[in-house]
Amino acid sequence: MNTKVLSAFRKHIHENHLCNKGEKILLAVSGGADSMMMADLFIKEGFSTGIAHCNFQLRGEDSDRDELLVKNFSLKNNIPFYQIRFETETFALEEKLSIEEAARILRYEWFEKIRAHNQYLFIATAHHLNDNNETLLFNFFRGTGIHGLHGIPVKQGKIIRPMLFLTKQEIRDYVIQNEIPYAEDITNLSDNYTRNFLRNTIIPQLEKYFPGLEKRLSQNIKRFAEAEQLYNESVDRYWRYLIEEKENEFFIPVLKLKKCIPLDTITYEIFKQWNFSYEQSQQIIQLIDREPGKTIASQTHRLIRDRKWFIISPLSEKNISHLLIEKGQSIAETAGIVFHLSLHPADGFILSTNENTASLDASKVTFPLLLRPWKQGDYFYPLGLGKKKKLSRFFIDKKIPLHEKEKIWVLESEKRIIWVVGMRIDDRFKITDKTKEVLRIICKKI
Repeated sequence: MNTKVLSAFRKHIHENHLCNKGEKILLAVSGGADSMMMADLFIKEGFSTGIAHCNFQLRGEDSDRDELLVKNFSLKNNIPFYQIRFETETFALEEKLSIEEAARILRYEWFEKIRAHNQYLFIATAHHLNDNNETLLFNFFRGTGIHGLHGIPVKQGKIIRPMLFLTKQEIRDYVIQNEIPYAEDITNLSDNYTRNFLRNTIIPQLEKYFPGLEKRLSQNIKRFAEAEQLYNESVDRYWRYLIEEKENEFFIPVLKLKKCIPLDTITYEIFKQWNFSYEQSQQIIQLIDREPGKTIASQTHRLIRDRKWFIISPLSEKNISHLLIEKGQSIAETAGIVFHLSLHPADGFILSTNENTASLDASKVTFPLLLRPWKQGDYFYPLGLGKKKKLSRFFIDKKIPLHEKEKIWVLESEKRIIWVVGMRIDDRFKITDKTKEVLRIICKKI
């Protein structure tokens, strides 16, 4: 079994261009069977690795047991070991986050700090095939459409997932056969969380009627991911075909739209860029054969049925296109986006790698902050670039699709952009060795 698994492990890494043997890899090891097997495979393959373990202090003695297990494994195999204890519940309460979201933010921020400080090229997590399938079903039942069916990315920035080809049962068989110590997380056996309900109840029932379900779901994930690429390319083509932009308004020929097939899908995908809902896209279709003059408003834009055109324009400033965030304000919300602001001492602060989190030198930021959609002529100093760049050129360099640009917001301080939200902060506001206090801003869609 070892030879077969190691061969499949090498193949998965090679085919997905995850990493090479000369590169240092930081392994995220919880102590569960999946991450312990991952560590064993990297060791047997001769990679240069370190092991990072988070104790979230959520399960009392069990959390301490897991920490000791991983530490002993690292010492036995002469691997650098990094560990940290988090006050997870306190952090979740302070940041108004769920325990799961708080733990995710804490661990990935810390993993990135360890990776950067110790010259590791990638962080490896032990998500496996069953995790991927659960993500697929979770998103399917939530109604995310095709965009939620591609599963967990095998590579995402500095994060690699070398275990996605293995089932949970294959992992369990491997650790038992090879006598690899591991800890059983009792929360995985509980139905208190939605994913556990899928894992412990729904999927086993489906397996009774559809043997081999796990492998087939995994095959479908690959097909869905490739289908999504084709889908997005098609949406971009329709965007270029339909949209005419003049100053800050967009014009769509009514007759051109009417001839598009499939009309429902194209209308939804085009108009959702201006935050029109699916129900509103159905209303827009009805307006095709109606008299001019009708209007529909989303949270950010207004649509007018003109004689030959649908005209889309931003709502006025008083209608939430812009939002002022005052000093001391911890939560701000507009246009389906919520911002959490908090101040932290710079000493010991862990930088986040999450693109929806900005960490700024608080002393350089002047309130009130202005949140607004980006516009032509905007510029900033992208972090790490060291020079001014227009946002329009920045988006071209980042290969942002045309239909995505209208959803991008910027955050200003004294008419200077400090953050292109969800993308990059301005270099002038970054944290330095002289920073004493950090302003952290977390952006989430609602």
